[in-house]
Amino acid sequence: MSPFKPRILIFIDWFLPGYKAGGPVQSCVNMMEHLKGEFDFYVITRNIDYCEVQPYESIISDSWTKTNTYLQVYYASNRRLTYTALAKAALDAKPDIIFINGIYSLYYSIFPLLISRKFNDVKVIVSARGMLAPSAIDVKGGKKKLFLQMAKALGFYRHVCFHATNNTEELHIRNLFGQNQQVKIAPNLPKIYTLSFSGLSKQTGMLRLASVARISPEKNTKYALQVLHEYTFDGNIVFDIFGPVYDEAYWTECVELINSLPGNIQVNYRGSIEHTKVTETLQQYHALFLPTRGENFGHIIFESLTAGRPVVISDQTPWRSLEEHNIGFDIPLNNPAAFAESLQIMLNQTQEEYDMLTNAAYLYAQQVSQDKQAVELNRLLFR
Repeated sequence: MSPFKPRILIFIDWFLPGYKAGGPVQSCVNMMEHLKGEFDFYVITRNIDYCEVQPYESIISDSWTKTNTYLQVYYASNRRLTYTALAKAALDAKPDIIFINGIYSLYYSIFPLLISRKFNDVKVIVSARGMLAPSAIDVKGGKKKLFLQMAKALGFYRHVCFHATNNTEELHIRNLFGQNQQVKIAPNLPKIYTLSFSGLSKQTGMLRLASVARISPEKNTKYALQVLHEYTFDGNIVFDIFGPVYDEAYWTECVELINSLPGNIQVNYRGSIEHTKVTETLQQYHALFLPTRGENFGHIIFESLTAGRPVVISDQTPWRSLEEHNIGFDIPLNNPAAFAESLQIMLNQTQEEYDMLTNAAYLYAQQVSQDKQAVELNRLLFR
């Protein structure tokens, strides 16, 4: 007889085969890959990708579908997306643990909290996914602050355990909901990689940069363009932007900056990229350029390092002291001149100097991917 495997029911707005929502999807997929020998997973999600209206091809909507030995997925269609339908799907899954991703989504965060009360002796975990950081709350902050005030007053989270990915996120949660709020720390897990990286030609005075993220104020696409616009660079820079346009008005401001860049700076918008093609795409560039306003993990940062590519990022992520490791730069957002200086350093690099960075990035990523303590903390989150 096979050993008992607890069932984890996951609510998340977007999931595979979608890829445009970025980090939260990848966080869940990675966690499943690491823990699939110990748990069975049931996922309730949308039948469309982020910023899309057409359902995925070749999936069955509004019923449970077994995708492999440890995973079943319920793809909810918009026309049948109701509290009653979600509650029935959840009851059919017969979970031992309910894992809710996010805070503000009506159907995949708030309704699941209410649905969880239908179960006896089921552990309920809410993963904040960075949404309770002050910088995240400030984006369209009026509605968010009102909801959080109501949630606290009504005791929405009184009987749940919050999942924080680090000590800072735990502090943000306790600041909002009190020191008695149950919180467990379990870092996001990296993707399991077996591939090696390939080198890239590097000429002094030439630099190819990529951004792989949704185009939004949170990811600071406009800030990256302002750095390229406001500072003078000795050499030629190509900056290719990958990701869905989340905010059309914001993108219009970005395009205005792109159109006014000097001749030695070339910026191209390349659209969204399937996750399976991210690593090989990153390997066509010298570095990831992402001055994000905040990440609770930053899967694309880890993926860049795994591809053997250094990163130029803000200091608002867990990836710090990058210069000490010779794998890139993490820079305060109030110092755009330092971003420009870092890009110029990379512009000036010879092939030999650049190869030292790529080797260091790849080796550093391998060390992170073998962190057994991180896997154990995720196991304890559900145990």
